Amino acid sequence: MASGDAGPSGARRPARRNSRRLDRTKDQAITAAVVDVLARLGFSGFTMDEVALTAGVGKAAIYRRWASKSDLLAGYTEGSIEGTLDVSDTGSLRNDLIVLLNSAAAHFNGPAGRANRALLSAVHDDPTLATAYHSGPAAQWAAAFGKVLDRAVARGEVGPAVDWPLPVEAGAAILVQRWLLLGVPIDEELVTVVVDEVVLPLLRNRNEERLPPPGATSSEG
Repeated sequence: MASGDAGPSGARRPARRNSRRLDRTKDQAITAAVVDVLARLGFSGFTMDEVALTAGVGKAAIYRRWASKSDLLAGYTEGSIEGTLDVSDTGSLRNDLIVLLNSAAAHFNGPAGRANRALLSAVHDDPTLATAYHSGPAAQWAAAFGKVLDRAVARGEVGPAVDWPLPVEAGAAILVQRWLLLGVPIDEELVTVVVDEVVLPLLRNRNEERLPPPGATSSEG
């Protein structure tokens, strides 16, 4: 799987402004430059001039791909965690969660994580970025956790009716707080503690709440 240092595997882009064949190596250089500029200068310091300079391309090459700064950032945002979340099947819910959250931590700890942290300051005030964030990272997070929990249901580790979003969000919130608010690197030890002491106990508790009491029948006589 890709690591946080490598950045996104390929940011999605809006429709091309023209049909001319474009150099894909420039796409990669521009995406890498977006990560670098956001990580170094933050959202307020992000300019198309700086992206062009960092990528080693002319601004015209950027505008042939994205109509505006907003389009460029939205395209990056939508694909910013693509390929970074590891949903490998380890054979158990606990280990699946540890692998998944460690892959997220690798992203948080790298340059792409710093770039995304800079973007989050603008997401709530920019409808275009908000849409890209919800259709990209938020949807991919939900899909990754959903896949892990579906496997756990198939193994019989949790019931099919378990309400999993809250336990998962609670665990992820601890990691995000360390990353977003404190700027503290997330290590494997913290991930393991979060899984063992937050996510799994909450999942088991909510699973038990939905089990019928001993001796209960499916209908009253």
